[in-house]
Amino acid sequence: MIDPSHDLSITKQAETLNISRGSVYYLPRPVSATDLEVMRRLDRLHLEFPFAGSRMLQGLLVAEGCQIGRRHVKTLMKRMEIEALYRRPRTTKPEPGHKIYPYLLRGMAITRPNQVWAMDITYIPMARGFVYLAVVLDWFSRRVLSWRVSITMEAAFCVETLEDALARHGKPDIFNTDQGSQFTGATFTNVLIKNAIAISMDGKGAWRDNVFVERLWRSVKYEEVYLRAYDSVSEARASIGRYLDFYNGRRPHSSLDGMTPDHAYFNPMLLRVAA
Repeated sequence: MIDPSHDLSITKQAETLNISRGSVYYLPRPVSATDLEVMRRLDRLHLEFPFAGSRMLQGLLVAEGCQIGRRHVKTLMKRMEIEALYRRPRTTKPEPGHKIYPYLLRGMAITRPNQVWAMDITYIPMARGFVYLAVVLDWFSRRVLSWRVSITMEAAFCVETLEDALARHGKPDIFNTDQGSQFTGATFTNVLIKNAIAISMDGKGAWRDNVFVERLWRSVKYEEVYLRAYDSVSEARASIGRYLDFYNGRRPHSSLDGMTPDHAYFNPMLLRVAA
């Protein structure tokens, strides 16, 4: 997006795109091979025991023969953007100046495509490093409407993923995310407000508020990511793209009466008849 050879200065280009100038010059800090291996283990353990905090995860790692301190586990969890998932009061302070919206979906019947979309980000390990995957998911059909892979957690790549979904599929009534700063910032929420989309946000640490995306992550990790060792970002992007095409178009879902997300999204009456 940024063109160093353009007549506009890099600062002006960054302002126009609503991204921080620092992100333009961002170079990922190298991560040791040892830490990368621990992060891969943490990713698996977090999917298996989503309620586990740093203390329990450290104990699980030690039981596997990995000698590591709790402080180091907390540092790696922060880098990966993972935390113990459980219901707790909303006492965490939001990013300064960021509004936290209420959760709108409790008890709501989801009866059609484009009624509710959800978005989330997850950590993707590679052979030497890691990237982040963001998706927009239709709650009714479980269909992945848009996705992006990025080396950083900047809000810009989340906005790009959202805008791609809107351009391809219209707009939902409600859009649900967690309380991550990428989603609570004005750059992201203004896109939803401009399109008259109601904003819903999970309770802090309440994984059940966005359970369908959590189930997607489990499928992506165990059926694709953990079977590979991507050598580059481009390889990760291409391979994940092939998997998501399979996920949407060919993978049957028991929760959809054996239909694929594509069938449920484009033929919702078939799912209602089956139900």
